[in-house]
Parts: sequence; structure tokens; C-alpha cells
Amino acid sequence: MRRLGGALLLGLSLIIGVEGPIRPVQAQGGTEAGFQRFVQGLWPTAKARGVSRATFDEAFRGVEPDPKIIALTKKQSEFVRPIWDYINGSVSAQRLRRGREMAAEWPKTLTAIEKTYGVPRSVILGVWGMETNFGSFTGSIYAVRALATLAYTGYRGDFFKKELLDALQILEEEHISRDKMLGSWAGAMGQTQFMPSSFLKYAVDGNRDGVRDIWSSVPDAMASTANYLRRQGWEPGLPWGFEVRLPARFDFRYLKLSFAEWQALGLRRADGKAMPRAGEASLFLPGGAGGPAFLVTRNYDVIKSYNSSDAYAMGVAHLGDRIMGGLPIQGSWPKDQPLLGKDERHELQVRLARLGFYEGEMDGKFGSKTREAVRNFQLGRGLIPDGYADYAVLRELRAAR
Repeated sequence: MRRLGGALLLGLSLIIGVEGPIRPVQAQGGTEAGFQRFVQGLWPTAKARGVSRATFDEAFRGVEPDPKIIALTKKQSEFVRPIWDYINGSVSAQRLRRGREMAAEWPKTLTAIEKTYGVPRSVILGVWGMETNFGSFTGSIYAVRALATLAYTGYRGDFFKKELLDALQILEEEHISRDKMLGSWAGAMGQTQFMPSSFLKYAVDGNRDGVRDIWSSVPDAMASTANYLRRQGWEPGLPWGFEVRLPARFDFRYLKLSFAEWQALGLRRADGKAMPRAGEASLFLPGGAGGPAFLVTRNYDVIKSYNSSDAYAMGVAHLGDRIMGGLPIQGSWPKDQPLLGKDERHELQVRLARLGFYEGEMDGKFGSKTREAVRNFQLGRGLIPDGYADYAVLRELRAAR
């Protein structure tokens, strides 16, 4: 999800990372009897997938809906917190210290993973750190109960019903026992928070002991994450991106160019390193034209397949870079500018949709669809097309006809 994003959509962050609908949750029947009817209605499909009756009954023994999980579906920090707060929280001193300790503890494993999958250790460590603080907390909720609750209430359509059936398959195949099948409120499990479907598709045996154990085996969890990212299209040798300095009087109409073309326009890396010799990247301005500027590649989009939130992807990328000795973000965030409230974010999306710029959900959560719509509106109004939704954009939308 994502993120709560791709199929990995993974941990808590993944499921909540998708820019999409948060619909009112309504249980199918609203009673214990209704839940039991729902569970028994799953049996024919589970049986057809090879799940035994013994496994099915044991998986649901004593299971009932968890009301606390429904409340958690409303919390989506990737979309409601300022991105700079989210990123700063991602690179806390404690997390950086622990990340560097883990990098020092697992150097041979990380080297082998890089060689096999072509995904740099910085990104693997970034995902691991963001998802569970390097295994410090992988979740304490029984995955079947979490998934059954979400499936029964109809949250996100059939997504969680399918994940629930995949979880039953994992139990049937004895990858993990019921008492150890713990994870987040969204059913994501293990050191790097795989949803059940992601486990079945992408989990690998990193330490070659014959078991795919993302719960307690660090090599398995890290290798599985690398396998997921590689199979989502990670291009070895290409960076996810980096911070850049823009020249004076920069033309913000440029969006996607080769690295050579960006350099010719006067962009320079903030860390002083040379631009890559090959490849292309898009300009990303998460805090608007006056904030930090980044060039991001297709590998950045691969990180977003783990969780579609830009805040999450930037958190993973920046955390990984910092663990490996990279610099803090050099640009200044627009912290002195007031942020749009929930009702104003919703209004902005509605007005963009009325003008034909936006086709996403009117949920007040800003992701890539909203940013693209804002940018196209800005282009049409002769504004700086940075894709950043603030009060100036809202005022222009209110004035537009």
C-alpha cells in the first residue's frame, strides 16, 4: 500500500500510501453471525486453491472482527503530513544509527544481494528501516484477523479478500505457523512488510536454508525485497535520483530530460558529484519551486511500487542515502507558508476535476495524480508549473471559469 503500493503493498505504509478512495466502512450484516457467514462463504474458494478444511478451521478459530483496525484505515500520514515532516521523521538519529549498525552487521549479505539483484544496499536498508525500523517492530496483529476484518467490511473492495485467501495458502503450505503469522493492521508481515500475495510471488530464500522466512531471517527479508524491486523494473546502475541546484531564472516548463540535457540547462547535483553519463530523469519539486529540487529516475517509480506515496518513496531513498553517508537535504522547505486544510484540499481536487484536469478520487489526499493536475492547470494559467498545491493555486482555481 503501497505502499498501503504494486503488489507489495506492504506494510502499513503500503496500504495507506495509495491515492485512492477511503469509503465509509459498512460490515456485511454487522453481527457475529454475519461475520461467520462471510467466513464460511470463503470456504469453497479456499478449497479450490488447495486449502484443507483443517487449515481453514484452524486459521479462523476464535477470529472475530477487530474494531480498532477500522479506525486505523483513516490515518494516512503520507498524505496529510507535510512532506518535510515525514522525511525528517524518516531519518531520525536513532534510525540512522541503527541503520548503520545493520549495514555493518550484514555486509556480505548485502553485497550478495546487490550482485544477484542489482538493487543497491542503500535502498534495501531504506525499505527495511521505514517498514519496521530494521526489524524492531514487525507487527503484533494476527494477519488472518486483520485481513478478515478488512475483507468483511469491504474496505478497498475485493483487495483484502484476495489477500486473505493468499494468507490461507501460506498457512496451508506451512511457510509460517498461525501463532507466528503476525503483522500490521493491514495484514502486512515480516521484516519488510510483505502482503500475502507479495510473499507468494516474490519471497526468496536468501540464506539458502530451504525456507522463505521473511519474519525472522534478515537475509530472506532483504533478498525478498530486492527481488520484488528488481521484478518491478529496477534498473541496475541507475540511481533513484538526487537533489539538484537550479540555475537562476530556470524554466520550470521542463519536466523530463536526459541527464546531459539537464546539465546543459545549468542543473548541478547538490552533493557536488558528476551527473550520470546516461539515463534520463524527471524534475520533482515536492515543496514547490522555492523548495528542494530533485531529479528522479524510473527507479524512484519502482520504489513507489512498494508504496505509491511520494513522501514514503522520498523517505526510503533519503534514509538509505543517509545511512550510506549521504548529505542531508540542502534546500529549504517552505515551512513558513500555511498549508491547505482538509476541506481546502478536497475543494482543490473538486475544482481541478470540474476544469477537466483531475480524474482521481476527491479524497483530499495529494499524490502524483493531484500534482500532475495542478501542474497542468498552472501551465494553462501562466503560473510556475511546479505541481505544488498551495493557497495561491486554490485562489487561481476559485477565479477560473
